[in-house]
Amino acid sequence: MNKKTIRDIDLSGKRVLVRVDFNVPLENGSITDETRITAALPTLRAILDQQPQSIVLMSHLGRPKDGVPDPKYSLRPVAAALEAHLSRPVTFIENPLDEAAVAAANALPSGSLVLLENTRFYVGETQNSPELAAQFAKFGDVYVNDAFGSAHRAHSSTEAVAKLMPAVAGLLMEKELTYLASALDAPVRPLIAILGGAKVSDKIKVIEALLAKADKVIIGGGMANTFFRAQGRATGASLVEENALETARDLLAKSGGKLILPIDCVIADAFKEDANTQIIRADQDTPDGWQILDIGPATVDHYAALLNEAKTVVWNGPMGVFEMQPFAKGTNAIAQILAALTEKGVITIIGGGDSAAAVQQAELGERMTHISTGGGASLELLEGRALPGVVALNDK
Repeated sequence: MNKKTIRDIDLSGKRVLVRVDFNVPLENGSITDETRITAALPTLRAILDQQPQSIVLMSHLGRPKDGVPDPKYSLRPVAAALEAHLSRPVTFIENPLDEAAVAAANALPSGSLVLLENTRFYVGETQNSPELAAQFAKFGDVYVNDAFGSAHRAHSSTEAVAKLMPAVAGLLMEKELTYLASALDAPVRPLIAILGGAKVSDKIKVIEALLAKADKVIIGGGMANTFFRAQGRATGASLVEENALETARDLLAKSGGKLILPIDCVIADAFKEDANTQIIRADQDTPDGWQILDIGPATVDHYAALLNEAKTVVWNGPMGVFEMQPFAKGTNAIAQILAALTEKGVITIIGGGDSAAAVQQAELGERMTHISTGGGASLELLEGRALPGVVALNDK
């Protein structure tokens, strides 16, 4: 990684403005998963060790209407969680556009922690407004971006503000870039990519990029259905992207045998937990009214044999409708396989989003080499695209 980090800059006595990813799930005002908060703690503790004047934290949460404050997306519950983790008070600023609030934050005692309200409550955040960035900049002398999950967005708090002061990466950002970039640019081979999820169209560029870099690309999830249809098989009521069939045929034709499809599938007569199910070979037609909802046991065994040859594995996207227990077996089996491979020294990288959720749901997170905190950002990095929030940081 050729960007400066908090290790490369003196933060003592400085007001450190930190963009974090505290986009946590909330239920009735309570945080149901603090993973993103705990992921930021090493960076915050490392900054505190340098004895800054203050740490001022920015984050978005949810998708409120642009520039419209909405209490259900308030970051106030995060302030309480941070206080518990760091054992020190956190000052919450409800309106960072208020000059009195800026003055109050800047007058706090040395070593203070401040959390600003949801950045998306203010007009211009998602438009990368220089004016809003200038307002955020009033809280800091140095900018730190530790929000990998938002690094693919050019927003006021991720890109524009970085141009207004020295700008460096946090430790989480560094870790994310190091693992994902090294897996693609200088992988320990064989490198096998596993791609799942619903749509081929969402991952065309990822598939193309990985076919060029990986030794094999294993496919699962709803996107496999489009490949089956492209091969001329009937897929019943399965999710299929009709407008992506030509793309699927093209990818299969130019894959050089690297693109690996399921060899059997779990099908159901309805999209519900208590549906009737059966297992069919992938070269069989799916009956009318039935739909493919998971990879089958023979596919799990086939994929396990391929993965046993790998030295590096990158996984993005579930193998089936893992939210429903009858159709979570394929995804859970892949997670178990990767956990076992990690113990044998294989580098296993989970690319955020649903695959990360599935690994955590299976309580296997601690047994992977790295779980990315950013689904969209990791996908764009896998595509080989530059991330605006990273590009804006100072080079070494």
